Amino acid sequence: MANTMVYLLVLSFLFTSLFAAPTTYNVVSFGAKPDGRTDSTKAFLSAWSESCGSASEATVYVPLGRFLLRSAVFQGPCKNSRITIRIDGTLVAPSDFQVIGDAENWLFFQHVNGVTINGGILDGQGTGLWACKNSGKDCPDGATSIRFSNSNNIAINGLTSLNSQLYHIVFNGCDNVKLQGVKVSASGNSPNTDGIHVQSSTGVTILNTKISTGDDCVSIGPGTTNLWIENVACGPGHGISIGSLGKNANEAGVQNVTVTTATFTGSQNGLRIKSWGRLSTGFARNILFQHATMNNVKNPIIIDQHYCPHNRGCPGQVSGVKISDVTYRDIHGTSTTKIAVKFDCSSKYPCSRIKLEDVKLTYNNQPAAASCSNAGGSVSGVVQPNSCL
Repeated sequence: MANTMVYLLVLSFLFTSLFAAPTTYNVVSFGAKPDGRTDSTKAFLSAWSESCGSASEATVYVPLGRFLLRSAVFQGPCKNSRITIRIDGTLVAPSDFQVIGDAENWLFFQHVNGVTINGGILDGQGTGLWACKNSGKDCPDGATSIRFSNSNNIAINGLTSLNSQLYHIVFNGCDNVKLQGVKVSASGNSPNTDGIHVQSSTGVTILNTKISTGDDCVSIGPGTTNLWIENVACGPGHGISIGSLGKNANEAGVQNVTVTTATFTGSQNGLRIKSWGRLSTGFARNILFQHATMNNVKNPIIIDQHYCPHNRGCPGQVSGVKISDVTYRDIHGTSTTKIAVKFDCSSKYPCSRIKLEDVKLTYNNQPAAASCSNAGGSVSGVVQPNSCL
């Protein structure tokens, strides 16, 4: 009988542990005000601290309303690896860009594991800083709206990021990340407002995302491996870009990247790889671009290994970044320039094993043109413009 009672108690404990509802921490309970004017930073950090310190699954809840936040760091590691941040409202950055302009990040998650963000709107209120930068004045660099650093098992679902001062969403040094249903929106002339930036990370998946911004829709930095991007709509923006690579002499490479089922509308670039014109140990290899539609894109397919902003620190140098095994499959649509395919590769390390498979790009209702420099590869299926590989 005694053994039976012990057995039942153990079963009851396990059942409770497995199916108990997570503890919910409502930011309003910690003093947050949904009026868009009252600084709610401390309340959000207090709710995070309670969730992070909980030994069991926890939820931070942000109800409807506008919550003003200054720069905030959500620090880990936490006692549990199942924290959900459920946002029904809008998080608003200060309208005065000077308040967080030098902070680098607005919302910064560091050393966390198992964090999920569901829903919500992030309003970076970056228009003032963009105007400052576009006027040529001396301005702060600006703050990335949300950054995850050295974090694992991250999920972001249905989040909207508006008008970030700088990058919208950044992952640096992360493993196993999944974004889906994310929307990014900023003006086409907003400087350095990359939609999603991935660097030094592995196992990142980006699904069903719409990005309109003033810089790269998705930018892929050094040290990125096993990246999957599917069903992304880009425009305006600078396209999906691997790079820029090779800024540093000793730099990790990019490999195993797949971009599939993407649509580019009115963007500066479509599928781009770019590297600085300087020596580097970097590389980009095992890249697959497939099932992409170009709607009036300036540079639908481009590799640029002579990137040198403002001609500082690299004029006349040759890129050391090695680009190989890049496949373009089922790419079609319209270019706003005659040269729709441009491979401008390094003379020291030519691009190798570039593949064009079923590519059809037009300019003014006529076949577009291609330009190749130091690039080798193969063609299969119907390819238009005629290959110059």
